[in-house]
Amino acid sequence: MDTNDRPYSQILARLRDAGLRPTRQRLALGRLLFEAGDRHVTAESLHEQAVSAGASVSLATVYNTLHQFTKAGLLREVVVDSARTYFDTNTSDHHHFFHEEDGSLSDISGHAIEVTGLPEAPAGTDVARVDIVVRVRSSR
Repeated sequence: MDTNDRPYSQILARLRDAGLRPTRQRLALGRLLFEAGDRHVTAESLHEQAVSAGASVSLATVYNTLHQFTKAGLLREVVVDSARTYFDTNTSDHHHFFHEEDGSLSDISGHAIEVTGLPEAPAGTDVARVDIVVRVRSSR
């Protein structure tokens, strides 16, 4: 049997490669996050999915795991405003449309936006990344 055919094998490898211990909760949440392709989730929406899938995890565990995955480079945190934070499984260079009506995000290619006139970073720092969120609503 190929190790890629075993349940959780790809998630297990991904966690180990990121230097994270593969706990039961991390494996369950990792499987929900990474086996469905690129997606944007909130802690609350992932918690609901986990509970629906039969995983016994608290909302606090989901928040902690999302932040651990982000710190390890497995996710990108997208802050839309002070009350909305999403976690993105696509860690490539890209930006987002925020759809105001339904609160969803969709990707914009990193090559589709050109940033010019960026100020020089403060002394002793480097620009790590530029995140652009374009807010859209239905034209009526």
